[in-house]
Amino acid sequence: MKRSLTLLALAGLSLFIQAHAERPNIIFFIADDMLPNHFNCLQEGKDKYLTPNLDRLAREGTLMLQQHVVSPVCTPSRYNVLTGNFGSRAQNSYFTQNTKKNGQSIVEFNTHILSTDRTLPALLKAAGYTTGMAGKDHVVEVGGLKRFKNFKGSAQDPANKAQLKANHDHTRQAMLEIGFDFADSLYHNNPSFLGLHEVAVQNMDWITDAGVRFLKQPHSDPFFLYFATTVPHGPTQAKRSWKADPRLTAIGYLDKDLTVQPSRDTISKRLRAAGLPVNDNTANLLWLDDALGALLDTLEATGEIDNTIIFFFNDHGQLAKGTVYQGGVHNPSIVWRKGGFPAGATSQALVSNVDFAPTILDLAQVDYSQHKFDGQSFLPYLEGETPPKERLLYFELGYARGIRIGDWKYMAIRYPENVENMNLEERTATLKEWNDARRRRQLNIVTDDPTQPFSHLTAIPGGGDAERKSTGSYPAYFERDQLYNLADDPNEQSNLAGDARHASVLAEMQAALKIQLETLPGSFGELKP
Repeated sequence: MKRSLTLLALAGLSLFIQAHAERPNIIFFIADDMLPNHFNCLQEGKDKYLTPNLDRLAREGTLMLQQHVVSPVCTPSRYNVLTGNFGSRAQNSYFTQNTKKNGQSIVEFNTHILSTDRTLPALLKAAGYTTGMAGKDHVVEVGGLKRFKNFKGSAQDPANKAQLKANHDHTRQAMLEIGFDFADSLYHNNPSFLGLHEVAVQNMDWITDAGVRFLKQPHSDPFFLYFATTVPHGPTQAKRSWKADPRLTAIGYLDKDLTVQPSRDTISKRLRAAGLPVNDNTANLLWLDDALGALLDTLEATGEIDNTIIFFFNDHGQLAKGTVYQGGVHNPSIVWRKGGFPAGATSQALVSNVDFAPTILDLAQVDYSQHKFDGQSFLPYLEGETPPKERLLYFELGYARGIRIGDWKYMAIRYPENVENMNLEERTATLKEWNDARRRRQLNIVTDDPTQPFSHLTAIPGGGDAERKSTGSYPAYFERDQLYNLADDPNEQSNLAGDARHASVLAEMQAALKIQLETLPGSFGELKP
């Protein structure tokens, strides 16, 4: 009996090893603007949401508790993921010309991927993977997009409908040119920036439809799917998200509703049945979870579930979006495969979103020794290797730079001279231009006061809308140098940069940041003249 059980156990182990020895399929699921309290697997959100599929990934996979992002806004975060490099290395002309003009790289919604860039999907494709993409772009440079003359025009108008489709086709072509074999159901930007107010709504079902169609294609090779949602980023109100017309998409109206995931009409019923409140927050999260469930169900139906690895990542921290405080850059993620990883349920490894590309290439058994990444693979930590405690993590956004080494965090805020010395007339003109554009799109206005200080992200008086909740919200927000011991002060409330007792630590952290900056384009105050 014992011998039989041993043989069965060995046979099972052999099958497990064999399954994971094959080159795995990989799905990278990137959500948009989730908060820590949106995750049942984190203490902040425990049992607040009905997200059974996300809960499954967290329960069966590894929760990367010390996942960080380099640049906590949409575009550079996606640049980090898809290139494995810092956004300040972007080569699109707008970004490089702006760096030349200011002398300093200003990383914001301007770091675009070009067809000439080396990307993760292109490397996987060259190695024999079939690559697919569905959902939000907001990072790959798209040529040929046309602006709509009338923001309030009808999506039923033949000319507007044709223009929506043309813009989608241009976006699709751009995706194919950076390494995707398949690309559909694409938003070239957030819904509110598609050009017509009528289509400025969310449609999770439409994105899921493309993802499922890709997974159902006959595959003789392993596949990589980059699945990018537009939720729970705004607009979140029911009539423009989970209760919007289900036929409305970025290409206008569909001929009929989609049935790829549970009907939106069931969302309220399921939330009530679970004893949870029905609001835009809980409803949009369940809607997103239904998309994840549709992908998992399709993997089960096609027999690919046993050899698929899923990364679930939110694009950046939301508690301090638009800053490099921990509330912006600390952003737990999940890595899942059937049977789990030797690391177990959680990992405390300090990792960054530039690490995803080399990690995925390692999983895909792709030799990338000839390619240099700013990130490094964290596959060894998933497989049980002990991570180093003193790894340096680098952060960059707007006029802020930062590093973390172990529990120490240093931030520097430096504005170039033309920003630092902007006079009232220039401030007034800058703010008016910004606010006029937002009013045309019926978007929020942060302030009409040109004397307000700049944020870390933008040289707009009072800061932009993306970072409005975090602008000025930390005690030392407007101080040029900031030093924190995260073990004692995880919320970065006590700036130690002026404390003589920590002068040596400050000097060491500044020296480490200077070394990092030397490898990157652009100046940065006296830290990189």
